[in-house]
Amino acid sequence: MSKWNKKCEDIVNMQINVEYWASYQYHLIWSYFDRDSVGLKNIAEYYKKASIEEREHAHKLMEYQNMRGGTVKLTTIADVDLNFLNQPDCKKMMDVLSSFIKALNMEQIVYESLLQVHAVGDECNDPQFCDFIESEYLEEQVTAINEIKKYIEQLKRIGDDGAGVWQFDRLFENSE
Repeated sequence: MSKWNKKCEDIVNMQINVEYWASYQYHLIWSYFDRDSVGLKNIAEYYKKASIEEREHAHKLMEYQNMRGGTVKLTTIADVDLNFLNQPDCKKMMDVLSSFIKALNMEQIVYESLLQVHAVGDECNDPQFCDFIESEYLEEQVTAINEIKKYIEQLKRIGDDGAGVWQFDRLFENSE
């Protein structure tokens, strides 16, 4: 196997930290919907699964980094909060819709970051690395973004109808 390029090593470490950031933020959103004052357990579980998935992505990148001979470097996770629920433009929206808009934004950030990772692999002429990113991450990101966009549109149709939100929560019941 060819020598692992330092640019590739650095960009993989950046992506590991992006994945952990998303996992951490999703876990915080889970905690909000799991509150007894919110009580949307299936939406909470959706976000818990999303958190675990992002953490698994980070782990897979760490394994890849080790396989290629690089060194994993973790950084501090910043900018994780529930402030998006308190923004003036979000106050009018229900918390569920606000959370899915936040999730869409996060998934788009992760996707753009993965495109940067792929570009570095291409620049360093490492087709195996590019294939790894394509096969393990990019298609899944596109699918996730599409799914969240559909949830947002469904929630816009529901509006702030409590029964509709309750029914939307049931959509996630028993989902794998």
